[in-house]
Amino acid sequence: MDAMRVAYSLEQCWHRVPGGTATAAIEVARVLPSLRRDIELVGFAGRHSAGPQGAYQPPINIRQLALSGPALYEASMRFGWPKVESATGKVDLLHCTSIIPFATNAKLVATIHDLAFLKYPQFFSRRGNAVFRRSLKILLKRADMLLCSSQSTLEDCSEFGFSRDRLSHVPLGVGAPNVMTTRDQIKTRYNLPDSFLLFVGTLEPRKNLSRLITALETLGDSVPELVVVGATGWGDVTDSAEISSQFKSRVRFAGFVQPSDLGAMYASAEVLCYPSLMEGFGLPILEAMSYGTPVVTSKGSSTQEVAGNAAVLVDPLDVS
Repeated sequence: MDAMRVAYSLEQCWHRVPGGTATAAIEVARVLPSLRRDIELVGFAGRHSAGPQGAYQPPINIRQLALSGPALYEASMRFGWPKVESATGKVDLLHCTSIIPFATNAKLVATIHDLAFLKYPQFFSRRGNAVFRRSLKILLKRADMLLCSSQSTLEDCSEFGFSRDRLSHVPLGVGAPNVMTTRDQIKTRYNLPDSFLLFVGTLEPRKNLSRLITALETLGDSVPELVVVGATGWGDVTDSAEISSQFKSRVRFAGFVQPSDLGAMYASAEVLCYPSLMEGFGLPILEAMSYGTPVVTSKGSSTQEVAGNAAVLVDPLDVS
């Protein structure tokens, strides 16, 4: 029997901030071929002159569509062009690994990580809100199945109007701990203190970093310094007037950290602080736990679902 050919989107690997959605898509593409030899993943993305940054290199060959980025998204949703088959050839199924619905003649499955743009539109740009809302409406009409990262996201999709038989809960996972850098090396490379708290995530308003720093400020010198790991997304999350300049001096912004260093960061931290207002899943929670690092995260939404009884849960709106 011939293998099922599945067109598999990896366009987000080229985003300025690929984030967790790209990480999840890459890991599936890396592992699935060895687990399911009856499935042929045919990777595709837009037309790019160079590859993505090192950590987000796709593990499978990529076929290129005629457009890329916002132009590709707009043309796919507005005009139904270019069809993914123009790059991949005939396929049995299209798997959109994010909310963006690419044009196809095949059956369509999409992975949905969260619907935060519906609950917290103020945390997204006007254009982002418009694109995500239109994408969801198109998926409501066209998608044969949605794969939801968390039960929380599944419930949100159900409330939006998707029938339960079109929704499947497919939680994310993490690989085995992989510390390629020693603790001494990581502390020297990033000028880290001997003891520190860790935050990992794209720097954007819904990550709630300003409230975290404000809460730590009230504790003063009784807590270690905070090391913030993550690329800058959008929105003013590091210069809030609520944050005193005195405590900001005890916050170290490490920027984007390569996966080869991130494991040692987790292993060296006293605690992962992850008080996000809303997540589709919250990979840093599991990543930290895989290194034996305690976690403090938010009550409600998927963060509590992912953490279970293995983390300290807090009200993300209460800084006291």
